[in-house]
Amino acid sequence: MENPNKTRIVRILRIIMPLVGLICIVVFAPWDGIWAWIKPLPDTVQEQVDDAIGHGLDGMIVYVDEAGEPPAFYTAGYKNREDQIPADPQSLFKIASIDKLFVAVSIAKLVDDQQIALDDTLADHFPELVGRIEYADQITVRMMVQHRSGIPNFTDAPGYWENPPDSSEAALELALDLPANFAPDEDYGYSNTNYFLLGELITKVVGYSHWQYIEEEILIPLDLNNTYTPLDDVDADDVMSGYWVGYEPDLKSDPHGSMLATAEDVGIFLRALNDGSLLNDNEQAIYSSIYEYGHSGLIPGYQSIARYHSDIDTVVVQFVNTAGGTPIVPVFDVQGGTKVMVADVVYDRIVRILHQ
Repeated sequence: MENPNKTRIVRILRIIMPLVGLICIVVFAPWDGIWAWIKPLPDTVQEQVDDAIGHGLDGMIVYVDEAGEPPAFYTAGYKNREDQIPADPQSLFKIASIDKLFVAVSIAKLVDDQQIALDDTLADHFPELVGRIEYADQITVRMMVQHRSGIPNFTDAPGYWENPPDSSEAALELALDLPANFAPDEDYGYSNTNYFLLGELITKVVGYSHWQYIEEEILIPLDLNNTYTPLDDVDADDVMSGYWVGYEPDLKSDPHGSMLATAEDVGIFLRALNDGSLLNDNEQAIYSSIYEYGHSGLIPGYQSIARYHSDIDTVVVQFVNTAGGTPIVPVFDVQGGTKVMVADVVYDRIVRILHQ
């Protein structure tokens, strides 16, 4: 016989749960991003950048390189909010995963030089990782570049961002001796471990730091004099501060590794990558077969987007020194919180303005 109390509870839950879901959507919805999206599109990029600060972003730098026009810079908010220093278009910025473009270019160059092959396996170059990374004898260089290796992402390890490893070796340890996320080339899974290993591969092949290789093969030829690797190599006053919603300290000196660059240097690099002036024809063909031509980046306090828009022959680079915010509920599955959604919306609106 059915329990009448249980039946009553089930009926009540059927009524209440949709209401709970609706309340969660209203309370936890990323309103900053929604308001930024639904507002009328302004006439100019500067108006859009100014408006973005009203949606909880501390500071923003935008670089626009339209073909046939001098590059344009737009800023709003603060370089350093504690000292009320206005955003400076020439500030250095932690570009996070945009640096993967530099690594992918390096791989294309080394493949063209026949120093490595795209079908080389991880085991070919790092036999010591056999047994510590599943499928090491099947994972190829191409798969790592394209995030199709299945190697776990060390930055997904619990507590990684709160208590970062004190060395690159310790970071790698977080991805070792774990089951693969999937069999090689069976799926796509973004993994910073892939690019850590590619950097180590470049170092092993050329016999010196992969950062030095990037400097010699990319930065110097393009006269990128405001792109750096370790934070120790720059004056801290030249670096834009970084902020995470709900965490007051400035994250500029946070130890998470990243290249630093001005928006202009990133824009020059991206233009050269897309117009063929950085790579020879064979290198360009190799690169086109393995990786994308634009990227975004996100680490605590810093988010960046750098893309080339071929339909208007324009490079747009956007730096925002605020991240985090209310976690997005599953209905709005956006990584990194509401401020990342706001930045994405603002970038898309800037591109729409440029189309006009």
